Amino acid sequence: MTERAAEINGPRQGGVFEYAPAPESRSIVDIKSSYGLFVGGEFVDSVDGRPFKTISPATEEVLAEVTEAGPRDVDRAVSAARAAYTAHWAPMRPADRSKYLFRIARIIQERSRELAVLESLDNGKPIRESRDVDIPLVAAHFFYYAGWADKLSYAGFGPNPRPLGVAGQVIPWNFPLLMLAWKIAPALACGNTVVLKPAETTPLTALAFAEICQQADLPPGVVNIVTGAGDTGRALVEHPDVDKVAFTGSTEVGRLIARSVAGSNKKVTLELGGKAANIIFDDAAIDQAVEGIVNGIFFNQGHVCCAGSRLLVQESVYDEVLTSLKRRLATLRIGDPLDKNTDIGAINSAEQLDRIRKLSEIGEEEGAERWSPPCVLPDRGFWFAPTIFTGVSQAHRIAREEIFGPVLSVLTFRTPDEAVEKANNTPYGLSAGVWTEKGSRILSIAQRLRAGVVWANTFNKFDPSAPFGGYKESGYGREGGRHGLEAYLDV
Repeated sequence: MTERAAEINGPRQGGVFEYAPAPESRSIVDIKSSYGLFVGGEFVDSVDGRPFKTISPATEEVLAEVTEAGPRDVDRAVSAARAAYTAHWAPMRPADRSKYLFRIARIIQERSRELAVLESLDNGKPIRESRDVDIPLVAAHFFYYAGWADKLSYAGFGPNPRPLGVAGQVIPWNFPLLMLAWKIAPALACGNTVVLKPAETTPLTALAFAEICQQADLPPGVVNIVTGAGDTGRALVEHPDVDKVAFTGSTEVGRLIARSVAGSNKKVTLELGGKAANIIFDDAAIDQAVEGIVNGIFFNQGHVCCAGSRLLVQESVYDEVLTSLKRRLATLRIGDPLDKNTDIGAINSAEQLDRIRKLSEIGEEEGAERWSPPCVLPDRGFWFAPTIFTGVSQAHRIAREEIFGPVLSVLTFRTPDEAVEKANNTPYGLSAGVWTEKGSRILSIAQRLRAGVVWANTFNKFDPSAPFGGYKESGYGREGGRHGLEAYLDV
């Protein structure tokens, strides 16, 4: 490259052009200094809760003060949901419920840039993921279920399916607004009212959604948002006037919820942890597969329940795949989540960062070889470099336990039978990926994999019309698609 070309195109290091910073503006977001609870269509002060702070994981700055709802607050929210269900929402014409959902979907689209910035600030994920993946899918889910609201008698659940009543919903911090949409959209379409508890580390987009409900003139009490931590979620799940419980989160908490509702009449869906296998056969398009591997485990910093955290590579292409993968990881950019060039943002919390570090150290102690590309991590905030472990056996903890971070364990196989055996050798069963040019092999392997979702020559692709859920310790029930309606209907 000539000196003149260098002046025009910018500096170059190791054959890769450097990017100038391209930050998204924070000014588009108006974060209040403090938030109450959203009950009965209004933001109200807590009766028996206490305030806590939500921080930006990228900078550790305090973003807002939020209320931790106590048992009496939860009771008030459930009562508001019950009153709205009885008086307004359940008796309403399904076509009118549909109009409200369409209105919410359009407002989400109109406020998409604001919501994307708020999600990245509160969660730590790169703005291009929240802007290009999360928020469009949020709107798509409300549009999709708006279309179902007046067609439930044709959904295959009988000629006159009825709503359940009040749904208590608890969502995680990895996809805060998207998980809200997965829960609230089908519940409202079926005629239920909702009390939702977002994760304590990422409450801000749920509170913004409460404002959207007001903007859409949704009848008071149809959607209620109570913020808080585990005690708030427990009070909601165990409330005697909740008819349906929906939870997305860890398998450990899912077990506790299953025990707490056992013997009651509550309907329950649980979407829990995963340890997905991403299987690369020797006839796969290697460059395409490498992009799928990166998307499978490093998307959203690996904070994905269906992340492809176990890479199974056929021995004959192991060296080629690993070389290409390391080369690709060296190009990933880590840093400011609001920079449009960022590939990997911040870990969501200090607690999660500590878990990732501990399990990675255990991987080294058990004999696996650790590698990360050269990268400089910011001084403040919660950060972890993308990491690959090789020399991993199925006995290693990093191959068995969900790390929920940007950490990939690489194993090998020789035959398709061995690939299936290793892929299924896990207590989880949420997702899997298969990479091969043979369509017959895709169908054969997918049929034998004990996973709720199997992607072929891609990974982490979602659509509101497609059901999602797992087997074994990954939970039970399905969300999304026509199947996602059943969990909110008395059938």
